[in-house]
Amino acid sequence: MAERMVDKVTRLMKQPTQIRNIGVCAHIDHGKTTFSDNLLAGAGMMSEEEAGKACKLDFHEDEQERGITIDSASVSMVHTVEDKEYLINLIDTPGHVDFGGDVTRAMRAVDGAIVLICASEGAMPQTETVLRQALKERVKPVLFINKVDRLIKELKLTPEQMQERFIKQIASVNKIIKSVAPEEYKEIWQVSIEAGTVAFGSAFHNWGISLAYMQKKGISFKEIIDAYTGTDDEIKEKVKELAKKTPIHEVVLDMAIEHHPDPQQAQEYRIPRLWQGDMDSTDGHSLIKCDPEGRMFFVIVKVVVDPQAGEIAAGRLFSGTMKKGDEVFLNMANMPSRIQQVYIYNGAKKEIVDNVPCGNIIGIGGLKAGMPGETITTDGKADPFEEIKHIFDPVVTKAIEAKRPSDLPKLIEVLRQVQKEDPTIKIEINEETGEHLMHGMGELHLEVIENRIKSDKGVEVQTSPPIVVYREAIQKESPEMEGKSPNKHNKFYIKVEPLDQEVADAIKAGNIPEGRFKKKNESVIAGLRELGWDAKSAGRVKAIVNGNMFLDETRGIVHIGEIIEMVLDMFADVMKAGPLAKEPCVNVSVSMMDVKLHEDTIHRGPAQVYPAVRESLRGALMQAGPILFEPLQTLRIEAPNEYMGELSKLVSSKRGQLLSMDQEGEITVIMAKMPVAELMGWSNDLRSATAGRGNSSLVDQVFEKLPNELQDKIRNQIVSRKGISKGVLGA
Repeated sequence: MAERMVDKVTRLMKQPTQIRNIGVCAHIDHGKTTFSDNLLAGAGMMSEEEAGKACKLDFHEDEQERGITIDSASVSMVHTVEDKEYLINLIDTPGHVDFGGDVTRAMRAVDGAIVLICASEGAMPQTETVLRQALKERVKPVLFINKVDRLIKELKLTPEQMQERFIKQIASVNKIIKSVAPEEYKEIWQVSIEAGTVAFGSAFHNWGISLAYMQKKGISFKEIIDAYTGTDDEIKEKVKELAKKTPIHEVVLDMAIEHHPDPQQAQEYRIPRLWQGDMDSTDGHSLIKCDPEGRMFFVIVKVVVDPQAGEIAAGRLFSGTMKKGDEVFLNMANMPSRIQQVYIYNGAKKEIVDNVPCGNIIGIGGLKAGMPGETITTDGKADPFEEIKHIFDPVVTKAIEAKRPSDLPKLIEVLRQVQKEDPTIKIEINEETGEHLMHGMGELHLEVIENRIKSDKGVEVQTSPPIVVYREAIQKESPEMEGKSPNKHNKFYIKVEPLDQEVADAIKAGNIPEGRFKKKNESVIAGLRELGWDAKSAGRVKAIVNGNMFLDETRGIVHIGEIIEMVLDMFADVMKAGPLAKEPCVNVSVSMMDVKLHEDTIHRGPAQVYPAVRESLRGALMQAGPILFEPLQTLRIEAPNEYMGELSKLVSSKRGQLLSMDQEGEITVIMAKMPVAELMGWSNDLRSATAGRGNSSLVDQVFEKLPNELQDKIRNQIVSRKGISKGVLGA
């Protein structure tokens, strides 16, 4: 009797050298899900006729309706190369920029990425974003150039012209790799046809080729071009023959097995970048070696609420063995829990297994408080993995409320669930004002979440028009400000200044880690030393929160150790809601210069310390020229040349700044920096201006100073929207 897929998978899970954890990522509409279908068909998990058309990994109805991937999806399958079986744990990720958070989280779980680009469009802005996300997590890329049939059928290019185009496209991908890869991988992770890290094909027509495969099977490029000549019926038959002769799944999975690392190889260089603990400790050795006998470390990358099984957390097991019934500890939530079920992924189906060794991507059930990014360990608390941070921040907000007051408790529960399923959605529940806010990446992101709350969760809701999220910043150094505790026995002296742009960029790029540091953090010190700080100053950094830094400049304070956590609590609190309009602060450096404390512990508790720190910190911020920053997005806009005038008119009407305008054949490509506040309804405006023939994609996102003439107007709008009286704020 043939061995079942689930039995094959569980057998191979115990052989780390025969495991490959890979993610498929690309710009929207470059064909990822169609491509993943082919890989499933090749593994015998769906019919070959359906491959390329069924979009099996788009499980959700709204994904099928919109024709885009919204959630990343996992699947485990087996591929054989020269009689040797390999286990492929594959994650298909979204391409739309609004769902890029799913790509970031998926990259934590995988060791290799198959980056797809469209042969006619080449590397696009989102290609750069997904590559940046992969390389930041030390994930090795290979390249697949999809939709080659379009060059033959639609563009009717000669083999020489096609070759020229491919060389250009590979060079542009390598340029991105060179600019964003860690120093030691800039050269060795470059992709090339000769090295075997580039393949071509058509996911829709189920064929693929690579240099190694052409040599192995004796296939020439001429055969591929010939397959697309003749009548429609002849082409159909020839293409079917081609797909049998050189099936895409074989070409791609052979390339992945050959060029992507197994978990043991990958963890050697990935763990020092992703884990915050001591590499020389027992845990450190166990993680670097991917040791199934070591302490268990599991990182959640996705939480899905299953109607039957409850919350299922998918993630990567980096060390130890996951067993059903294990007592575990959630390090972010700071609470114990128990594993009720262990699952392996089989497309949309999940199979229950008893235990799984490290190096695999699996699902677990039974955790009530599991959030993506959570580090789960056995034997109590441990050093967690670095927080998973998305490249872009949520910049669009909607207020959401239940239509029926009786649904309010259910809505709060649903919103908490939504944030677990998609942590790039930030949910703010204000118990005092009764306002519930959803912060998302863009209008589409919030629209999808809103529809899912209504259709899947069964709560009738109404939402406000989209609101833009601003940031508070400062322009100069403040004097030292004194904050007194209510009992007048404790005094704090704090000053603030703008954070150096170089340091802010290094924090954003992830070169300097965020968090609270009980002892001197070597990564922070090394990162700041590179930027010219001396070791002494760098060692005074006690916390970095959302791009803001706290330094303890005090000397000889006996009881500082007892109150520093309370001070950092208030630092985080004020940075989350600044004194101008209770918007988050950005690029602020806070220095605690001196502290006077009461001798008696009872007189310096939270009730005394919190108000004193808040008072001095808010006072310092108000003395440092506080201003509002607004989010700006750099967009790449494309449309036929005849709409060039309309496009520049549209950009300037939205306070936009034209960065560049180029003509590529019959298409005009514009790069423009646009305020997010002016981008509401952008898709419709662009369609109207270009008769439906224009499109745009996000390249970058920054916060910059709001023009002076808008500062007061916007501040007043935010304050009145939040219902805050001016007396509560810093001025």
